Formats: sequence, C-alpha cells, structure tokens
Amino acid sequence: MKRLAIILTLIFFLLVCIYLLIFAPRKYEVQDLYDEIMQRGTIKVGINTDAKPFGFYDKNWEIKGYDADLARYIAQYILKSPNAVEFYPVTPANRMLKVSTGEVDMVIATVTITPQREEIIDFSIPYDYAGQALLVRADSSISSIADLAGKNVGVVYGTTAEKNMLALAPNSTIIGFRNYHVAFEALKNRKIDALTSDDTILSTFAFEDKSVKLLPKRYSREPYGIALRQGECSRRLRENIDYAITDMKSKNKMKKLRKKWGL
Repeated sequence: MKRLAIILTLIFFLLVCIYLLIFAPRKYEVQDLYDEIMQRGTIKVGINTDAKPFGFYDKNWEIKGYDADLARYIAQYILKSPNAVEFYPVTPANRMLKVSTGEVDMVIATVTITPQREEIIDFSIPYDYAGQALLVRADSSISSIADLAGKNVGVVYGTTAEKNMLALAPNSTIIGFRNYHVAFEALKNRKIDALTSDDTILSTFAFEDKSVKLLPKRYSREPYGIALRQGECSRRLRENIDYAITDMKSKNKMKKLRKKWGL
C-alpha cells in the first residue's frame, strides 16, 4: 500500500507538471528586441500626438513632427525603410508603462532623461535638449518664477515640470492636466495663471497664439532621450539607436530637423 501511495503521488505530481507546462499561463519571455524587430519588419514607436512640433496629427490625421521624423530615420537605419514604423499614441502619464510592458519597442516623446527614470527604463544618448519655461497670458504681470507665489500653475501629468516647480515655486498651487491642449485652454480661460513645461513645446503655443507669451528665463536643462525597456533585451537595439543618432548629428540632420520644425 505504501509503495502504491508513492507511485500515485508521483503520477499526480507528474500530471500537475504537464498541466502547468501545457495549459497554465506562461511568464512572458523577453527576447532580444533587435531580433524581434528584424523578424517583424517594423518598429513599434510610442509618440505623443499632443506635443507640436514634436508629435501631432496633421489635417489628414497623419502623425507628423520632429519625433516622428526621428523615428522614421531610425527605421531607415535599422530596417532600411523610413516607413517601417508603427506609431502608438502615448501620454506623459503612461509612456513609461507602455515601453516597460513591451506594448511598444521604444518611446520617442520628448522624454527627459533623469536618474529616477533610469532606474526603471533605459535611454539612448540625448538627441535634443530643452529648458523648463513659463507660458503666461500676454496681459499677465508675471515676469519670472518669483512672481508665482499664491498663483495657480499648470503642469501636464507625467512630466518633470511638476517636480521642478514644487522645488522652484513651493508657494504656488500646482494644478495637473492630462495633456497640453487642455492645460493651454485653462491658461487662456484664466483657470490658471501660468503653464510650465519644456520651452520647445510652449514656444509653439506662443508662436501660434499672440494672446500668450513665453517668458525668456529657463529654469532647467532637459536632455531628451529615446526610452527603451530596461535590461539586456534592449542592449543591441539601444546601440543601433545610438549609432543612428550619432550619424544624424555628424551629418547635421538633427540641425535640419530643428530648422524644419521651427525649433
């Protein structure tokens, strides 16, 4: 009986193992992303479609902008075709999650490289730089960050602006918004007194709408990098992206992109 019980126990254990191997959900196995892209033939790129001139929809609902052009150049470099790109809209609030979970291969969406973010995702070398600035109404008396005490200041969720503003203007009231256009409308409608973000983004609002103005002072230096899933799986892809960015800089293609998009 004892021997039979042992045999039955072993059979039961074996059946459980077979079930787990065949039917149970398996942990996602991350393969080399570069190989995966080469096999797929396209690159999945997360891009902010609410950050003109970096990423936005044109009148034909096609994604355009500096970051979109950069993505197409990388596709040309890796896959030999600028059209081998699948764009996935992301927001500042969800872009880290999208790349960390593998929903996209990379995020090109004015992502500032910070030590905190480098703990959870990997970055390419910087492809551009921005500085945090203030956008106010044209008739505003605000002339610098020192005038923000007691004022309502808008930020977009998921950006570095909120943390910076808490340190630079602790006596102001920070109000968060889901995207730039909602925040901009709040500024125009006097729900907030100032909007803070990267000058590269705010300058477009000031250029297109003379009811607002961009103050000249910059309060930070923000290096933009391409965000990648953290780990060895991204190493070869990151190396190829770094080579592509270096190649663009050596051939002045970055300068041409900046000029094209009015940066």
